Amino acid sequence: MNRTFKTTLVVALLAGGLTFSLSAAPSSGEVDFGKFALVGKDTKFVEVNVKGTLISLAAKLVEEDEPDVAKLLRSVKLVRVNVIGLDEKNGGDMEKRTQDIRTQLDKGGWERIVAAQEQGSGDVGVYVKMRGEEAIEGLVVIAVDGNKKEAVFVNIVGDIRPDQVAAVGKALDIDPLKKAGESLKK
Repeated sequence: MNRTFKTTLVVALLAGGLTFSLSAAPSSGEVDFGKFALVGKDTKFVEVNVKGTLISLAAKLVEEDEPDVAKLLRSVKLVRVNVIGLDEKNGGDMEKRTQDIRTQLDKGGWERIVAAQEQGSGDVGVYVKMRGEEAIEGLVVIAVDGNKKEAVFVNIVGDIRPDQVAAVGKALDIDPLKKAGESLKK
């Protein structure tokens, strides 16, 4: 992946993966990407599902050094990441699935906040599901690298507060994250 694609993906993940509330019922911030499977022996497949308990443990580990990050992590509900290697066998199906998910998000009241498409650099879409004006219930990142060798699907669920995003950006000295947090406040 090239630098622009990686930077966009990292900023989106950091912006979204920070603060969430726990609840027993599925959140409207959850998105079903469907089932993924390894197609060829040379393709990559990664699936990560991290729920609140493990994220709370991570909060305890960073509490002393990064209290703002720990505060956000304590209320994380779910982080789901899928990375799928693309080849001739699954490329067309994955392109259709990507478009279907985007249509589902558009029809489901999600707001697209990032759309970056550039030949050779990739295709990135970042969507948020708002709860009123004070919080984001969910964040979805869909990214396909410029060489069409890899697709990434991320869903982060919870109660993301703009001031907390900006505070984490400041604590970790990540300018794009600070700016994202500030722009979400407006």
